[in-house]
Amino acid sequence: MRPDPQAARQPAPPSPRVFAARRAVGARIQAARFHANLTREGLAERAGLDCRSVNRIERRHASPIVDNLVRIADALGVPLRDLV
Repeated sequence: MRPDPQAARQPAPPSPRVFAARRAVGARIQAARFHANLTREGLAERAGLDCRSVNRIERRHASPIVDNLVRIADALGVPLRDLV
């Protein structure tokens, strides 16, 4: 029996450490957004992102790419290191 080529391409599920880091980043973004008195929609507009993307990041359902983290940090007026 030949191995399924699709099965070989699927990434491994994130480790607990990755989930913990994702939660921490989402919580920091949310706290900085509250501090800046912004809605998710307002942050998304300032950062040039889709509101659904901001929502998924804050709710820890998605891992943001570095480009989006930089945009979010700039939109919030905080250093990137404060979010990660």
